[in-house]
Amino acid sequence: MKKRVWRVIGAAALTLGLLTGCAGGSAGDKTIRVAASAVPHAEILEQAKPILEEKGYTLEVKVFEDYVQPNNVVEAGDFDANYFQHIPYLDSFNEEKGTHLVNAGGIHYEPFGLYPGSKSDLSDMDGATIAVPNDTTNEARALLLLQDNGFITLKDGVGLAATKLDIVDNPHNIEIVELEAAQIPRTLQDVSFGIMNGNYAMQAGFKVSENALAYESADSEAASTYVNVVAVKEGNENAEKIQALVEALKSDTVKTYIDQTYDGGVIPYK
Repeated sequence: MKKRVWRVIGAAALTLGLLTGCAGGSAGDKTIRVAASAVPHAEILEQAKPILEEKGYTLEVKVFEDYVQPNNVVEAGDFDANYFQHIPYLDSFNEEKGTHLVNAGGIHYEPFGLYPGSKSDLSDMDGATIAVPNDTTNEARALLLLQDNGFITLKDGVGLAATKLDIVDNPHNIEIVELEAAQIPRTLQDVSFGIMNGNYAMQAGFKVSENALAYESADSEAASTYVNVVAVKEGNENAEKIQALVEALKSDTVKTYIDQTYDGGVIPYK
């Protein structure tokens, strides 16, 4: 009888341990698992590794090529955090997918840019085809960039919910081509221009200061609106290892690396 009781108790303890692990790890868990985009996020995370090692943490980074799986794996508890997205995308993803992810800390801002494709002169905009990201918030951001530069006019008040259906004035007869964000660099030769997220532009070898024909200014409202964050599952944002990760990414060492490496394509967030 005693043996049977101990087996039950042991099984219950094991189950509780597994559930605790899935919820973000125990206080003694010194491994931080982060899902990230390759450029610049994974590169920046590499700079944080020595800082975290000094605090007793091991940082493990896995690169993902899309904007969906990094959120799914954090929601599932397979990773502690991700680092690839801005707050409007995070909020939109939660609403559309029913996930429970929150911002644990803002790290940097990437200016959105309009890059040349088959055309390289903004005065040659008549009949242009322009590739934009097809996810809700990034498409709106691309359209707002076109509006800010006088190429289109959107319905009043659409803001971050704007799609190409909200264009009310299109004097140049621009055709908006909606593509998955990662595909845009690979399709530039097939369109007149492309509007890209900073990380995908850099991954394709573009620099904002040298290659972008138009881009968001560093002192614009977009800098605070589109700050890239460390995202975690709700309830884990105050975990010690998450706070250690955010502190490392906001350190002077990492800020100096960003400033010296990305030539204005990535800007540390205050």
